[in-house]
Amino acid sequence: MENYEALLTTIALMMGVSWASGINLYAVLLVLGWGGSTGHIDLPAELTVLEDPLVIGAAAVMYFIEFFIDKIPGMDSAWDSIQTFVRIPAGAMLAAGAVGDVTPALEIAAGILGGSLAATSHATKAGTRLLINTSPEPFTNWSASLTGDFLVLSGMWTAVKHPEIFLILLVIFIGIAIWLLPKLWHLIKVLLAKIGKFFGFVKTGPVTSAELDTGISVQRHYHLSALERLQQLRDQGALTEQEFEQQKEKILNEGNH
Repeated sequence: MENYEALLTTIALMMGVSWASGINLYAVLLVLGWGGSTGHIDLPAELTVLEDPLVIGAAAVMYFIEFFIDKIPGMDSAWDSIQTFVRIPAGAMLAAGAVGDVTPALEIAAGILGGSLAATSHATKAGTRLLINTSPEPFTNWSASLTGDFLVLSGMWTAVKHPEIFLILLVIFIGIAIWLLPKLWHLIKVLLAKIGKFFGFVKTGPVTSAELDTGISVQRHYHLSALERLQQLRDQGALTEQEFEQQKEKILNEGNH
């Protein structure tokens, strides 16, 4: 029973640090370092270096910087882009260290899983924040940033104190991410294409015959529906014969252009 609980705790810590690193790495380092140095968290030997005051101080400074940058529209997405090269490798290394003194093969496997999970949570956060930035007001950025900080802190606490609950919630998160990421990617591509066209980086290509046929078909359907609606209004007495003819001629002229 003790071995089972120890294994569950190790898995939850490994997955917890990698998942949270993809959202806010410096909050994770701060929690682990402070928690380990005060005895609230029993860190594996490979992660005790995080208890060093220099590491805690550096993590605190970077968390302070990210706390404010993450709440500025536009700057948060630029920061996320830079942190792509930091959060994912750090998540992999923390996951490998969280499994403790094991064989190199298990450390590599833990690193692969940790890096993948960090990449998933990072992509979900970065994609969501990029779409939020399309809103001109800053309040959604502040709410999203504070929510991310809360998720990291509460998630780390749950992973350490209640590993079973954390693993269940993590499975739910992975399911949501699998459903959400393709949709986020599609919306982000549309957004980037519009930005590119606005600044002239992307030129509109020639319309293909298939796209032209589709456009014509949609246009014809629209005009037929408008004529049918016009006919109904005349039959109901809402339009006089003269008004009907005028509106009919207008619709037909639009269809010829």
